[in-house]
Amino acid sequence: MIHSNVRPAVLMPEVKRQLAEKHPELGMEFGDFQARIRDGLVQERLMAMLSGFFGFLAALVTMVGLYGVISYIVARRRNEIGIRMALGAQRGQVVSMVMLEAGRMLVIGILAGTALSLVAGRAASSLLFGLKPYDPLTLTAAGALLAVIAALASFVPARRASRLDPLVALRYE
Repeated sequence: MIHSNVRPAVLMPEVKRQLAEKHPELGMEFGDFQARIRDGLVQERLMAMLSGFFGFLAALVTMVGLYGVISYIVARRRNEIGIRMALGAQRGQVVSMVMLEAGRMLVIGILAGTALSLVAGRAASSLLFGLKPYDPLTLTAAGALLAVIAALASFVPARRASRLDPLVALRYE
């Protein structure tokens, strides 16, 4: 290994010539150290990209699923929402009611997911070289990301519920 401030393309021909003169019996291979490191990490980079893609896909499926569940809950409670609005509930109160319902599901999901990740982390700890299976920062970041996803997925059904006409909602059933 040669460390130099000179560019490898300029330095290599001279080094090859001198080594060939002094040790012609040696087999030589020349390459850029950074390129060797980069080439050695191709599989790890591919796995990281695939993991990121599947993580994004899982977040998208979570968002669509939660949107569907909240929309279904709003549809089932349409009569109740109509009564509340007829009795004077403000739009903000209806939005809060729906968002709190989503928040309850979120808390249950985060608690269950955290518990399962701790169990899985213990089981997979031998496979995690240089990583801790119980990283509080990662668990917090995952919970925060899920909270953002839940808020985004719940806002449209909550807003739609707040715009229900009480008369139409009461006639619905």
